[in-house]
Amino acid sequence: MKSKSILTLSLVLICLTLTPAQEVHDKGIFVKKQPGFYNEILKALGDTSEIKTNDKLLYKVDVTGKNFPKSVDEFNRCWYNEPVSQGRTGTCWSFSTTSFFESEVYRIHKKKVKLSEMFTVYWEYLEKATRYIDEKGNSEFGEGSEANAVTRIWKKYGIVPEEVYNGILHGQKFHDHKKMFEEMKSDLKSLKNSDNWDKEVALSEIKKILNNYMGEPPAEFVSQEIRFTPKEYLEKYLQLNPDDYVDILSYMQQPYYQQVEYEVPDNWWHNKDYYNVPLDEFMSALNNTLRSGYSVSIGGDVSEAGYLSRNDVAIVPTFDIPSEYIDESARQFRFSNKTTTDDHGIHLVGYMTKDGKDWFLIKDSGSSSRDGNNSGYYFYNEDYVKLKMMDFMVHKDAVKDLLGKFSN
Repeated sequence: MKSKSILTLSLVLICLTLTPAQEVHDKGIFVKKQPGFYNEILKALGDTSEIKTNDKLLYKVDVTGKNFPKSVDEFNRCWYNEPVSQGRTGTCWSFSTTSFFESEVYRIHKKKVKLSEMFTVYWEYLEKATRYIDEKGNSEFGEGSEANAVTRIWKKYGIVPEEVYNGILHGQKFHDHKKMFEEMKSDLKSLKNSDNWDKEVALSEIKKILNNYMGEPPAEFVSQEIRFTPKEYLEKYLQLNPDDYVDILSYMQQPYYQQVEYEVPDNWWHNKDYYNVPLDEFMSALNNTLRSGYSVSIGGDVSEAGYLSRNDVAIVPTFDIPSEYIDESARQFRFSNKTTTDDHGIHLVGYMTKDGKDWFLIKDSGSSSRDGNNSGYYFYNEDYVKLKMMDFMVHKDAVKDLLGKFSN
């Protein structure tokens, strides 16, 4: 009788061992879109025409009972300037990458600087217009760009402190490029319609529009009681070499371990310098970089059911895809069907581990980042980065082992 009881108990224990752990299934809920910081920007700009009563319900993940990071102070962080707003502009690429380089100046030289995002934006618009004219209208002309646009512009034009050139009209609280961009777009479209591609005249008109809304960037300025040109300031004071920075990409539509083009509209000049790597290498390099004291400028998609501005978090709900199924195929599938888009650039400035998962501290210039309790920040779960963040810029020394796998 005793041996039979032992056998029965053993069978019960085996069955319990083989029973799979209870899976957690996220639930979705319909929520009404609430007024956010973007409305405050519009009010400050004196333009309430875009403020509309929206009764449309959004489908978001239900976060009841979820244990998320609550504060920026929970994260291991690098040095960085406090978040600033990009206002009503599509220039996140410049804000995020400029912030990244401010952190780099401190990491390398222990200098605290606040650099001008709009100096780069001014010259980028002029470069876009130039190519649009050269290509007779067959080139992208939009507000967006990529992180490596900043290094390209700095190599050609240099950079200045924000106090020297802020690119904002006197008395204006936030940047606002709506009318400026519409005027430039209309001006360039008229060239295409008339087939009159007089480059000197056309660029002169674009400069007039830029100068009217942003002011003309300085050719020289004084900082630290020293007179600099923008290129001298980059080379002699900041002492940054734009060629020291590389862009790491991960998608399947181009060969791995080759430098490839990132095929998105914001890469309007068709840059082919992206180091394309498998997803596990991408995530490993990102994690090692942060834990070695570097930050990164990172870009990807921010339009998801698990992107929750009121909670300061970005997660991947199980009804989208369970964590264990997030791989390079799931990532590529979303990029190919355009549910993952290259729509936002941000600065990754810290990390932490919580309940066995990595979380990343995101410094964000977008308006939605000011809708929660940590103004100017988001907390990205590692699954979100793995599935939705497509590329990042970093100092080459942080990824030298990875770069060693490339033949060129």
